[in-house]
Amino acid sequence: MQVLQLIDSLEAGGAECMAVNLANALHESGIGVVLVASRVGGILESQVDKAVPYYCLDKKSTLDIKAFIRLKTIIKTHQITIIHAHSSSFFMAYIAKLSYPKLHLIWHDHYGDSEHLEQRPHKILKFCSRRFNAIISVNRKLADWSKNVLKHSQVDILTNFVMANKNSRRITKLYGITGKRVVCLANLRPQKDHFTLIKAFNEVVQVYSEWSLHLIGKDFNDEYSACVYKLINELKLDDQVFCYGSCEDTSYILSQASIGVLSSKSEGLPLALLEYGLHQLPVVTTNVGDIPTVINHKEEGLIVPPNNEMALREALMQIIITPEQAKTYALDFSHKVRTHYSSTAFVNQLNNLYMQLKDA
Repeated sequence: MQVLQLIDSLEAGGAECMAVNLANALHESGIGVVLVASRVGGILESQVDKAVPYYCLDKKSTLDIKAFIRLKTIIKTHQITIIHAHSSSFFMAYIAKLSYPKLHLIWHDHYGDSEHLEQRPHKILKFCSRRFNAIISVNRKLADWSKNVLKHSQVDILTNFVMANKNSRRITKLYGITGKRVVCLANLRPQKDHFTLIKAFNEVVQVYSEWSLHLIGKDFNDEYSACVYKLINELKLDDQVFCYGSCEDTSYILSQASIGVLSSKSEGLPLALLEYGLHQLPVVTTNVGDIPTVINHKEEGLIVPPNNEMALREALMQIIITPEQAKTYALDFSHKVRTHYSSTAFVNQLNNLYMQLKDA
């Protein structure tokens, strides 16, 4: 069995991190694996295990013949039997399946805006899904969507996992005071709702002025990010809210933080939340997607309604003023993440699926 993990890019993002983590985890478990980025590489390249064959196809358009030829060469060279396509890379995998009908094709759905699935474009996806041998969804909502909308019979739920990054570098030094830093791992996208977070934090620093907020995530240089910077400036938070863009040294960054926060309006199962748990941070997060099934409110962290500035402010202040309770939250959540969201548990389930397809 030889598996090809296919993703559009290796820029920082949840699906991209999962593709890298999965390639590394499969290799560690002894399963033959190749990682392919169809369009561009990115900051996550440094996290790919050096023993995992990695290729970038440099695809320029939807029907880039040269890129498809490169993919076919990789499939032949490595004798690929399974293509595991993540997110929007399904179309390229579909074309490969047409060329090699004996290939098993799995589509891994990481769609983050699971609160608004009724608005999700799906015509091309539904057409291509006829060639999918199986679909993996990261939560129940996405699984139900694939069954009801795509009408696919083989849909499995595999929750995301995290693993320690062996190649983590120490590059990004956070500003602010040690022990008084809040970090948010989230690309600058509307669904992440940085506005509510910044407004809530503005209220926090009126009382706890020594604290700082650190935004880690890709800046797409669009209207949303411009508005984020404008709000920081208007609230005169330039010395307390810091933006770093995409960073490859997540583990080092989180080792410098005291609280992990997510203020999203919509999520699937965010890897950032699991990263916070892995690094033993007390967590404040919103009640969206599968988050309430991952973390227990007032037992392993604090969960607040989305788009609620007051609730987010109060939760952050509660973590700040009750450090012993916050530490208990962090340790309990860390134990859960390491127990239930480990690479070993995920790979065992995935390998069972692979073997079912092989034996079918």
